[in-house]
Amino acid sequence: MASPLGIYYNQIMENATLSAIFGQMADVMEILGEDRFRINSYRTASRVISEMPADAAVLLENGTLAGTPGIGKSTLAKIEEFVKTGSITAHQELLAKIPTALLGLLSIPGVGPKTVKTFYHELHIQNIADLKKALDDGLVETLPGFGPKKAAAIRKGIEFLEKSTGRIRLDQAMAAAQVVISWLRQLSGVERVQPAGSVRRWAETVGDVDILVTTSERGPEGPRPEEIIESFANAPFVERILGAGGTKGSALIRIDTTSIQVDVRVVPPESFGAASQYFTGSKAHNVRLRELAVKAGLKLNEYGLFKGETMVAGAAEEDVYAKLGLDFVDPLLREDRGEVDAARKHSLPKLVRLDDIRGDFHTHTNATDGSATIEEMAQAAKERGYEFLCITDHSQSTVIANGQSPERLAKQIEQIHRIGAKLKGITLLAGAEVDILAEGQLDFDDKLLADLDWVVASIHSALGGARERVTSRTLKAMDNPYVACIGHPTGRVLGHREAMDLDMSAVIEHAARTGTALEVNSDPSRLDLKDLHCRMAIEAGVKLALGTDAHSPGSLSLMPFGIAAAGRGWATKADVLNTLSVTQLKSWIKSKRPR
Repeated sequence: MASPLGIYYNQIMENATLSAIFGQMADVMEILGEDRFRINSYRTASRVISEMPADAAVLLENGTLAGTPGIGKSTLAKIEEFVKTGSITAHQELLAKIPTALLGLLSIPGVGPKTVKTFYHELHIQNIADLKKALDDGLVETLPGFGPKKAAAIRKGIEFLEKSTGRIRLDQAMAAAQVVISWLRQLSGVERVQPAGSVRRWAETVGDVDILVTTSERGPEGPRPEEIIESFANAPFVERILGAGGTKGSALIRIDTTSIQVDVRVVPPESFGAASQYFTGSKAHNVRLRELAVKAGLKLNEYGLFKGETMVAGAAEEDVYAKLGLDFVDPLLREDRGEVDAARKHSLPKLVRLDDIRGDFHTHTNATDGSATIEEMAQAAKERGYEFLCITDHSQSTVIANGQSPERLAKQIEQIHRIGAKLKGITLLAGAEVDILAEGQLDFDDKLLADLDWVVASIHSALGGARERVTSRTLKAMDNPYVACIGHPTGRVLGHREAMDLDMSAVIEHAARTGTALEVNSDPSRLDLKDLHCRMAIEAGVKLALGTDAHSPGSLSLMPFGIAAAGRGWATKADVLNTLSVTQLKSWIKSKRPR
């Protein structure tokens, strides 16, 4: 698989970082009680940047950004400053006005800037430890608009946060990596910069970010490794230096409300391949490779593959694997889950690629909680080269998302078909994300479901129910012949909500029996199904359906996360419905429905 990592870095990650900065500026201003107009202006800028279909730096250079609604002169100047320097002075000045750890409260599920403002001004709380003490002392529930129930919910949120402390979401880690990579690439003499570790393996959460750098030959034309490390340590985005030596530097940098450790290593060009393999991991995968090396009378480490004192491979990662008698193993598969044996037997799967994807199965419009029209979503999908797009707005029970009544949905179905008939080069499918209710019944009757081209059924309520109940709800939904797919099957939100206690073996077995696909939700806060469940589904013959759950045109770009999750589960093109032509897809949908 040609990794979608580079594509995602080029098109999205700098925008994600920039969007997070403007969002954080708005958060700090709201906590400080500053001008509401400027707060709204920064929030608008954050949203607009996150939805941009191209890199902000490119749009800035070609002049398009200046005419973008929501991007005023002041915002434009700050974006230009970020593109040139990697930071925004006004952002740093705002952060200096509040205690360093105060923004950490925003990581607690259910706690927003207004709540943090109350804690800060009324109880002088500056960090999570202060908040825990205030909860223990009963002070939080005495605040206006709080009470025992809300205080208990906040306490539960802190407990959940503490259980997941130490790891961050993949997209947050990628944003941090992109900031550092952009900085390193502009240094004179730097030849190659590459992420390693969990980021390169596209693991769903990341402990710290590893980045490898090579330079030109030492001498007048190129910097010494210690100069690169010094430049990294003194970069404007560094929050705190953890260590800086001759070839390695570690520092904390802040992305949105999260501090992330980034380790930069400078390696010689002749060892770059070996270092890439070693520092990408995983640890278990590396152990297997070292065992093979020992059996072959070789020694493998981050400097190269050696026969005695002679290096036999090291500059290229592919050579390291080849000298060990292995096919090259995609970083997505390096988890010691059978990939080494498969590489030896030349039976590694050809993983699904971004180029294989012909459409998106899960998108929302402004008919419910999206920000764009059907036409705008369709145009964005067409620009990505898609052949089809499923519009799947929420059903009526998801009130918080302005779910559609049967009457509204019936009108939208007609609207989607009408708009689709006018479009050239892309097929619109009228769909809906239909709630699975308490006893497994669906939010709409079969007559209306039959009018839809695509039905994704999802659980959005009572996710904390008993294992038997949540599993039964899911199984019953799959019995409906109009349900093509189960959306975000476990309901998890990484760092905020645990997965349902679902009997995944039973769900996968029933999906195979009923011919129902399981979604790989590509939103990096979900990645649901996760990689292990993807592999279980594939082995059972269940098809995967990748959906971005996009609520804006820009969010269609989240597809690489779903591809990576499926790929980590050994998914090939044949396992993923998004690779079908429109004709093939309609035939697959029809196969489950009543004749």
